[in-house]
Amino acid sequence: MADRWYFCLKHHAVEGAEGCPGRDRLGPYASEEEAARALEKVQERNEEWDNDPRWND
Repeated sequence: MADRWYFCLKHHAVEGAEGCPGRDRLGPYASEEEAARALEKVQERNEEWDNDPRWND
């Protein structure tokens, strides 16, 4: 069992430490479930940043 999890952008799948190269994945995450939500988290963060008044010129 891996202690670090990644989300592979190439295969759209969660993988352990032995997976695709780092350039093709997001992470590391502490759990498999957290890695599975990687794209959702990216979208949430992008929306937060897009609506952050400190970054709106």
